[in-house]
Amino acid sequence: MKITYHGHSVIAVKLEDGTDLLFDPFITGNPKTDLVAEKVQTDYILVTHGHEDHVGDMVPIAKNSDATIIGMVELCAFAKKNGVKHTHGMNIGGKFDFPFGRVKMVHAQHSSGYEVDGQMLYLGEASGFIVQAEGKTIYHAGDTSNFGDMALFGAAFSIDVAFLPIGDNFTMGPTEAASAAKRLNAKQVVPIHYNTFPLIEQDPKAFAALLPVGVGKVLEVGESMTL
Repeated sequence: MKITYHGHSVIAVKLEDGTDLLFDPFITGNPKTDLVAEKVQTDYILVTHGHEDHVGDMVPIAKNSDATIIGMVELCAFAKKNGVKHTHGMNIGGKFDFPFGRVKMVHAQHSSGYEVDGQMLYLGEASGFIVQAEGKTIYHAGDTSNFGDMALFGAAFSIDVAFLPIGDNFTMGPTEAASAAKRLNAKQVVPIHYNTFPLIEQDPKAFAALLPVGVGKVLEVGESMTL
């Protein structure tokens, strides 16, 4: 599989059979992305929680691509009310076998809400995704603090790459993310959710230096890695 970082928490995964996955498609209004929402085509959109900088362009991309949105049941209900044809609602602790592989939804420690016409809508709990496909396992943590149950994820799964937020202020910072990485025991760890806005400015290379040699991997916007 080919994994590409597109800024903030946007991760694209292309599988060998041509299936495309897109995580947290915050594109419009994202000063750090290399994508243009109108040009994005994907098969599945996985959304960790209901904040604008993660929901992003999920609705127009899903409509343009005829893609399936995977997320919390409340988030998927919101997508359907906004004209998305294909959704698959999940909840914390559940797993499902899709044509491309298995998705397990795990908890994250964060809030989740989306503002519409001045009203804050509840879009379900914040979550992360553990995806198993083509013999590989990836973990997208979404927005979260460092929490002890990450050790359970590390024990239950042989994680090839974990995407962890390091921005601080709204999520864990570099020190806490390094602790989380140890709990997860992932073979590689890629920092996300940093430098998009002044409040989350961080040095990703300094974060990588907190991890064992070869574990921390900083991807520039638009850069890819292959598992």
